[in-house]
Amino acid sequence: MFSSFLQSAAAPAAVSGALAVAAALLAVSSAAAESNQPIEIREWEVPYDGRPRDPFAAGEDEIWFVGQVNGYLGRLTPSSGVFFRRDLGEGAGPHNLVVDDGGMVWFAGNRNAYIGRYDPATDKIERIEMPDGKARDPHTLVFDADQSHIWFTVQHGNFIGRLARADRAVDLVPVPTDGARPYGIKVAPGGTVWSVLLGTNKLASVDPQTLAIAEYTIPAEDARPRRLEITDDGRVWYADYARGMLGRYDPKTKAFAEWSLPSGAKSLPYGTALDGQGRIWIVETGPQPNQFVGFDTKTEEIVSVTPVPSGGGTVRHMMYHPQADVIWFGADTGTIGKAAVSRSAP
Repeated sequence: MFSSFLQSAAAPAAVSGALAVAAALLAVSSAAAESNQPIEIREWEVPYDGRPRDPFAAGEDEIWFVGQVNGYLGRLTPSSGVFFRRDLGEGAGPHNLVVDDGGMVWFAGNRNAYIGRYDPATDKIERIEMPDGKARDPHTLVFDADQSHIWFTVQHGNFIGRLARADRAVDLVPVPTDGARPYGIKVAPGGTVWSVLLGTNKLASVDPQTLAIAEYTIPAEDARPRRLEITDDGRVWYADYARGMLGRYDPKTKAFAEWSLPSGAKSLPYGTALDGQGRIWIVETGPQPNQFVGFDTKTEEIVSVTPVPSGGGTVRHMMYHPQADVIWFGADTGTIGKAAVSRSAP
């Protein structure tokens, strides 16, 4: 098991320009380092090959994840370090999972065009097939507020989907822009569904009542948003993978703003999570080791930069567990990790 208690820092970005683009260099300074707060990261080595990723905390001592390459569901019991594996069969390519309040594990069968439901008590798997052959690659899943529906992206099929848990009905909403590649997905406090479109410089929203879809163009043509978070005020924050920026869109004012991440254009920001204090945590996957970066959305400042102990390789997706005030992540170095973000509280 890897662990660290490390600290580094970056100066806050300044806001400037007609688009309120905060693109100042975030140079490390001794003063910033003294004011910055460290976080502790622990990692467990997964005893199975196959790119463990996208963990979901069903409880403080029950962490589910997928093995994308070798096609399995995994479970870590952190208190004992014991792992469990459930093989999914040939070609499943599970990409992501979520766990409902009843303990059922729902996962994206990314290579076989289905969403799966796994019951740990019976060891049975139910497959919900996509109703359109073009929806070949369900990607990232998220519950709505009451868990009555699972919303999901279909990256190369170019859909945003909705699965009703009660009757397994699936609705597919085509994304207007060809080759948009809907990727990360979140549900806003009011119920609106938001996705980032990795193949474009756009965001998208879906009305959960009418399934009407709208697109929003990021001013920078070369922007490529990959993951997103939504704060309580409804603002949409996104990691611009191509440009090394943290961006924000305000649906009320229609305004965009951006901040440069510490590693700049080489940042490759990927996995993100929003904690209970309104801070967004982003992993820069360009640097090796990957950098775990904290950004305070209230003060609009970088508050922490911590290397991933195992190196990370690429951290692709993260989940904040509010009951424990920690962030869980999977790393291409073959680990499941936990970041104790409460340790960085002022």
